[in-house]
Amino acid sequence: MTDDPNPNQKKTPENTHPTETTGHEWDGIREYNNPLPRWWVWCFLITVVWGIGYVIYYPAIPLLHGSTPGTSGWNQYDQLDRSLAAAKALHGPLDEKIAALEPEKILSDPSLRTFAIQGGKAAFANNCAQCHTSSGGGGKGYPNLLDDEWMWGGKIEDIVQTIRHGIRSSGDEDTHSSAMTAFGKEGLLTKDQILDVIQHVRVISGNAEPSDASARGQTLFTQNCAACHGESGQGSHEVGAPPLNNDIWLYGGSEDTLYKTIYGGRGGVMPHWAGRLDDVTIKKLAIYVHSLSGGEKSAPHPAP
Repeated sequence: MTDDPNPNQKKTPENTHPTETTGHEWDGIREYNNPLPRWWVWCFLITVVWGIGYVIYYPAIPLLHGSTPGTSGWNQYDQLDRSLAAAKALHGPLDEKIAALEPEKILSDPSLRTFAIQGGKAAFANNCAQCHTSSGGGGKGYPNLLDDEWMWGGKIEDIVQTIRHGIRSSGDEDTHSSAMTAFGKEGLLTKDQILDVIQHVRVISGNAEPSDASARGQTLFTQNCAACHGESGQGSHEVGAPPLNNDIWLYGGSEDTLYKTIYGGRGGVMPHWAGRLDDVTIKKLAIYVHSLSGGEKSAPHPAP
């Protein structure tokens, strides 16, 4: 029991007058019902006034078809248009040069090449990084752009062609279109024959030692695979057949993955970017991708 007639009041050591509490108590601790600090109240009022002024001056209150326009007449669309116009005025002359030159000529101009690489890097992040990753390192089924291994050619003109028209991309007549045959699914090779071919591929890629199985696989490889991948597994840019005589793999080099590849075939798709990106951006992208690994050197053009 307590003699205190008002349990919501508490006497402080400094002041014998009772101080009213909020009535909240936790673990013996009570909360004084003191007024808010004057400075805090003024700050709160200032923010309220500022917020009202902001809503009046700027577009702020959402409506069914837009928002209140505000008295300033400012909007983010006009700001974007001004920013784009300023960027175009700054970069326009360089973009005009890129539009007029062949990609190989752009590579020979250091300042123009640097400008194209920077623009291509931004375009790559917006359009290509989702598959090839932001670094260009790729992943399973998506080529690594950091090495100098190219399925359809790594010369600058080859890269432009691939970006412009894609690979097995519907709606583009000039797209790269070959696909790997499904040797097992189509009944062209038996399971044992596929296993022998796998052993040969592992030998020429440096992942296994020669054996009787790989010798049988070599014969089958010559009969069924060499037309695209070459007698020694060197690959072919003409049909997009990757080299098999190294340890670089698009889908993986394990025996299980190789079996799935030979049995069911492969036919990855890259979209064509002509019509989605302007020609200047495509050239910038190609030059950026070419710069990631150094690309392949183009054959010299004959003198005019």
